[in-house]
Amino acid sequence: MDEHTFIENFSNQEWPSKTYLCYKVDRLDGNATIPLDGYQGFVRNKGFDQLEEPRHAEFYFLEQIRSWNLDKNQRYRLTCFISWSPCYTCAQNLTTFLKENHHISLHIFASRIYTRDCFGCHQSGLCALQAAGARITIMTFEDFERCWETFVDHQGKPFQPWEGLEVKSQEFCEELQAILTTQQN
Repeated sequence: MDEHTFIENFSNQEWPSKTYLCYKVDRLDGNATIPLDGYQGFVRNKGFDQLEEPRHAEFYFLEQIRSWNLDKNQRYRLTCFISWSPCYTCAQNLTTFLKENHHISLHIFASRIYTRDCFGCHQSGLCALQAAGARITIMTFEDFERCWETFVDHQGKPFQPWEGLEVKSQEFCEELQAILTTQQN
């Protein structure tokens, strides 16, 4: 993705209407992690302004994973950097996927928390996803930098944090921790 798209959509100071999900797949072999080069990229949601039927980025991500037919005798780790945490429905779909694919683990790094679900459903969705084995964390400076290095066509430019990145990351981290621990009790 280009630099402008990354900053516009991943800046945790902004509230874009799009969701981008960057992903990479590693095969786990004992203590070794083997990156699978052909299994890396990004998807974005399709909104009402698109010609296609509106769908969330997680839908396209799951569609992509299923098309790979990953060997059930191997273990894999999916790492996702996403501009918004999953909504309730997407969290439920990811939860179902993890329950059906015990050979796959998922780690989600979210730039910000999606809260547009009615009645706080996003909270129960995130908790269900965590209960299914997914790790969900808020992106820190290091995570934004890793996403920049891996998925952005940055032309050799280093990642430049925006003002307030770390403060906002900490606020979202505390909010996510409150969601995940409150629902456990």
